[in-house]
Amino acid sequence: MVVNYGRDIVKATVDALNASDIMQHLDRQYSVAIKPNLVVARPASEGATTHPEVVEGILLFLKSQNVSNLSIIESAWAGEDTARAFKICGYEALGKKYGAACIDLKKDATVLLKRGGMEIRVCKAALETDFLINVPVLKAHCQTKLTCCMKNLKGCIPDNEKRRFHAMGLHKPIAALNALVKTGYCVVDGICGDLDFEEGGNPVEANRIIAGANPVLVDSYCARLLGYEPEEIGYLSLAKSMGLGDFFSKETKLIELNTGNKPTGSKISSRLAERYKKFIDERDACTACYAALIHALHRLGKTPPETIHIGQGFKGEQENGTGIGNCTGGFSRCVKGCPPKAADIIKFLYA
Repeated sequence: MVVNYGRDIVKATVDALNASDIMQHLDRQYSVAIKPNLVVARPASEGATTHPEVVEGILLFLKSQNVSNLSIIESAWAGEDTARAFKICGYEALGKKYGAACIDLKKDATVLLKRGGMEIRVCKAALETDFLINVPVLKAHCQTKLTCCMKNLKGCIPDNEKRRFHAMGLHKPIAALNALVKTGYCVVDGICGDLDFEEGGNPVEANRIIAGANPVLVDSYCARLLGYEPEEIGYLSLAKSMGLGDFFSKETKLIELNTGNKPTGSKISSRLAERYKKFIDERDACTACYAALIHALHRLGKTPPETIHIGQGFKGEQENGTGIGNCTGGFSRCVKGCPPKAADIIKFLYA
């Protein structure tokens, strides 16, 4: 595994790959699909999405190795337009520049696969490529604590499956998905991920690129960077028990480049989602909806006036109380949306 530090993102990415073992896994005749994290249509500087400069570095490296059958694949989270994310995040222009087609997986056909008694629909483009390069952002998540390589594959399934993953509790289906979709290599954007929210807004500058072949290994290393032990991340423990990879340890070979640019101090998540849990009754909530609520509460800096209900588990229920999102439409007070915007939740709660 390689960790490279630097502010020239393109160069840092190319140098990390040059020092890595990626070409031991990649045949030059392979078709290669690059999977960034474009969960929302927001610039990478806000801490939610993969820097286009990281993907540009990957494309430059692949071109230098005479790998030419390239594509960029993604499906933004439920309720977001992938084509808009491709454009706003700089990938539409990047694809044209390097001859890599941007494929919107929301429009892709799917294949039903089975693993360990679970059935999961996966987008064909993620399965038919010879080599998938997983390019997540290292950041925190309001429900799973960490989102990095393994969770980034959630962008390879259709929106209805994304919602179903939440209804199943996220961890088990994420582990199963990683058994079904083979990652060829991981290149983690650790430039300025948000250490509190998946959708960004609170970026923390770290200026690092992390590259490695196994997503379980890489994610376990990244978990510690955020202040978590790998065992605290449910899907990581499940993946290890399924034989998908081992955790980072003292025996793991680690190459660090440009350590003079290494960030000083220890920066970990403030775990805002955990801070607000006692005010929320959450039942199978989708990340987009839950993150909007956490964002709203954090921006207000106030205790909610009453318990807030959120999630698919409330569908069809008629209740007195406050609900967030369309799934709680039967509550006496409800802010509609799938997902609702944080600004609308703020207005609703404290109107």
